[in-house]
Amino acid sequence: MVIIKGDQLGEAWWEAVQASRLPTATWLYDEIQRTRYSVRTLQSLGPIASYSRSDSARLQALGAHAAHVPLGFDSLLQFSPVPSSAVTLVGARYPNREDLVVNVKSSGVPVRAYGREWSRRLWDVARTRRFRGAGVPVGGDLDRAAAYGVMAGSLATLNIHSNQDGFTMRTFEAAGVGALELIDRADVSEFYDIGTEILVFDSAEDVVESARRAQRDTAWASAIRAAGRKRTLAEHTLIQRARSLEAMWD
Repeated sequence: MVIIKGDQLGEAWWEAVQASRLPTATWLYDEIQRTRYSVRTLQSLGPIASYSRSDSARLQALGAHAAHVPLGFDSLLQFSPVPSSAVTLVGARYPNREDLVVNVKSSGVPVRAYGREWSRRLWDVARTRRFRGAGVPVGGDLDRAAAYGVMAGSLATLNIHSNQDGFTMRTFEAAGVGALELIDRADVSEFYDIGTEILVFDSAEDVVESARRAQRDTAWASAIRAAGRKRTLAEHTLIQRARSLEAMWD
């Protein structure tokens, strides 16, 4: 049994898991401080996998059966690329993300952001209380297959972190669908070769420069797309992550 995060499951759930005597592993896609778990609780749950290297090391130092297992790409999900000349962002509307897409748009590079917090649909505005638009072209919520299609067909797609220790699913999904991924963390070199499989940016100017090169040099962009997808399918799928989790039961 693999339990994904699971911090809102009650005592009765964990008692049933223990009674079942099934091999289990709990996989965290957030830092411990962002969950309802305490370190002491996690120590008692059995094998713990975390996308956070620091959390994994902390648990190991305390004697817990813990391992670092990054997130990954769902290679089994079918999707259809949606061709677009825009740089896209699929995700929540955080201030740093909004500032970036606004600055990129002001340079003349087309952008489009997707998600309920960006959306101008009346229902989305009412439920998110985002009464002010971002000032860039937007779309509403996308299911995962639709998000894969948008990223794959875009001129480029942005992956913007905040203060995460681990890498988000988007890191592996964007590369996995064959997108030209622009990410804001140089330590992604742990998983991808920067410049040939993925691109790193520090500023809106970097994004603009990469987008404009992709516009004029499609062969360059296509080579990065293909290399990132190849690396992902070889090393970073959820199937491979599941094997890492399974190994924790042995």
